[in-house]
Amino acid sequence: MSEFIKVAVDAMGGDNAPVEIVKGAIEATQENEKVKVYLVGQEDAVKAELAKYKYDAERVEVVHASEIIETAEPPVLAIRKKKDSSLVKALTMVKDGECDAFVSAGSTGATLVGGQLIVGRLKGVERPPLAPMIPTMTGASLLIDCGANVDARPSMLVQFAKMGSIYMENICGVKNPKVGIVNIGAEEEKGNALVKETFPLLKNCPDINFIGSVEARDIPSGMADVIVCEAFVGNVVLKMYEGTGAALLKKVKQSMMTNLRSKIGALLVKPALKETLKEFDLEQYGGAPLLGLKGLVVKTHGSSKHGEIKNSVLQCVTFKEQKINEKIKEKLSAVDEADL
Repeated sequence: MSEFIKVAVDAMGGDNAPVEIVKGAIEATQENEKVKVYLVGQEDAVKAELAKYKYDAERVEVVHASEIIETAEPPVLAIRKKKDSSLVKALTMVKDGECDAFVSAGSTGATLVGGQLIVGRLKGVERPPLAPMIPTMTGASLLIDCGANVDARPSMLVQFAKMGSIYMENICGVKNPKVGIVNIGAEEEKGNALVKETFPLLKNCPDINFIGSVEARDIPSGMADVIVCEAFVGNVVLKMYEGTGAALLKKVKQSMMTNLRSKIGALLVKPALKETLKEFDLEQYGGAPLLGLKGLVVKTHGSSKHGEIKNSVLQCVTFKEQKINEKIKEKLSAVDEADL
């Protein structure tokens, strides 16, 4: 194949680096022949992991980076001082056009800062939002923003809605995705100043299918395909989602082991329960893209195992093939021209 979709992977980022990162990257190349991965990190450590696998050497390349940005480091300072870190070097490859996308399980702060400072924003994008997929009763919804812009303005939330709609329609195949704004009630007059000011803007936006306010309890039901909020609210929603899911699963497991009858029942329901839980496994959706940049930046959980890394890399292929950046640029530039 003459033209690969090239993904720079931060091989040293995350709690399980480089072991799970390398494994996930290799699995991605084995699943999709269009992918070429650049494992950016300390060469000896990366090559030691690669030695465990059989892979297509034409589609796996190691790029040496001597430094590592740790999670606790101040993001801006780390980006400026550690020029030879795996994160900075990989982001620079996207900036220079050597790669189409970047995947990291490393520092969220450094990924967000580096994405904006190194890769840069698309023309017309006010702020890039972090947008993970979250499981619901009807499939999955896009939560936008969950961590990048704590003090967002109404115009930014409108852009989030537009970018989220493009992503859901082209990546997930949801036609005319339903857009809702996180609120404390269904009524239009409810909410804080940001929500009250944003609501009429979304309501009068012809580019999206706005359905109104969505309360937190309605999110798991799949009421909206695109859930719009500023980053503080989004991060609370995401962390509560993850924490509640983990607590419920633990409680169910404990209940099933209380006595002989419950243990027999557990054996009977285990296959069905396993299938149900698989639908609510965040790993299958890959990482959270930072939308609105000149190149794709995907942030995965710090505790990511190989499955999430693999899916994050494969996610980049669909993003590139569906020309998401071009569609975002086209939609936002059309709005700019209309305002003139």
